[in-house]
Amino acid sequence: MINENMKKEKPMDFEELKERVAQAKTSGIDLSTEEDLSIAVMNLLSLEEHFFFTGAKTEKSEYYDLLNETREIRKVLLARMIQKTEGESWCVSKHLLATVMRLMEVGTKLQADGKRDLARETFGFAYKIYNLFFALRLKIIKAGDVPRMVEREKPMSLDDIMKNLVDCCKE
Repeated sequence: MINENMKKEKPMDFEELKERVAQAKTSGIDLSTEEDLSIAVMNLLSLEEHFFFTGAKTEKSEYYDLLNETREIRKVLLARMIQKTEGESWCVSKHLLATVMRLMEVGTKLQADGKRDLARETFGFAYKIYNLFFALRLKIIKAGDVPRMVEREKPMSLDDIMKNLVDCCKE
């Protein structure tokens, strides 16, 4: 028996997508600040990981204390961007940002090792995931839209949309 909530929604058409982009542009959200905040959250996630591994390797509990303090700050800052609403949107957002940070670091290491093609591919993955985070954050797409967007050819990619919305140089 299929739950009513599990039925497939009608795929979003191009006109609806354009309308959502237009609404996001006029929403009053300072996307430059949002981008800076998202990168701060990424770095806090990275710090949490480093404090964990340092605590495990050194067997010093103070690193776990630092992990917890960092986590509390990260939770406050992430809450400024993502509401704890339906499903696991909070956790998904956190993991999207963590993935972006790790892919950026891997890409940087690959580039330093002279593996420029692999680095560019890895940076491309990071950018796609980052755009996915913002598309979900700005409610341009819903989580259920993602598989359908991948399945069908679309006149405007998620990358195209986000390039039009996010301008990190806007002060």
